[in-house]
Amino acid sequence: MHDQRFRIFLAIAVLTVASLAAQVGTRPPEPAENFQPGAPVEQPVAFSHKTHVGLGLKCLECHAIEAPGDYAGFPSETQCMACHIAIKTDSSHIQNLAAAADNDKPIDWNRVYQVKEFVYFSHEIHNREAGIDCSECHGPVAERDVLFQETSLGMYACMKCHERHDAPNGCDTCHDTH
Repeated sequence: MHDQRFRIFLAIAVLTVASLAAQVGTRPPEPAENFQPGAPVEQPVAFSHKTHVGLGLKCLECHAIEAPGDYAGFPSETQCMACHIAIKTDSSHIQNLAAAADNDKPIDWNRVYQVKEFVYFSHEIHNREAGIDCSECHGPVAERDVLFQETSLGMYACMKCHERHDAPNGCDTCHDTH
């Protein structure tokens, strides 16, 4: 009888601890520090998102999400030259872009946003499946001539966003081996 009570008590204790751990693990942690926007990131070819969005270009026209969807890519130099063969041809930046396209040499763009190596992030899931606008993670890029990291990619910010969108917030949502 005593042994059975102990087993029941132990089972209840284990379930209680597991339940509390699950609740704590799905709530955003307190912010570790206040996020400070980064400095403008210099690019090998000057590029204004503000100008290009103002002309009607959409994010996914240049930053295609290809299978498996983990990354939003960069446009090919040939894609840029489709317009720039006749637009701003006297610009040294466009001439560098044209030379890269002619030599089939991709521009080595400098990343503005980068998640930690132990974090899994899918543009396919966030943008295409959940319908999250690019500006939610990347800020008001359409208003920028020069980009800088203006939103946090820290765990607190991501978990708060998941909370707002009623998305899963368990550890294995972002910290697994997809």
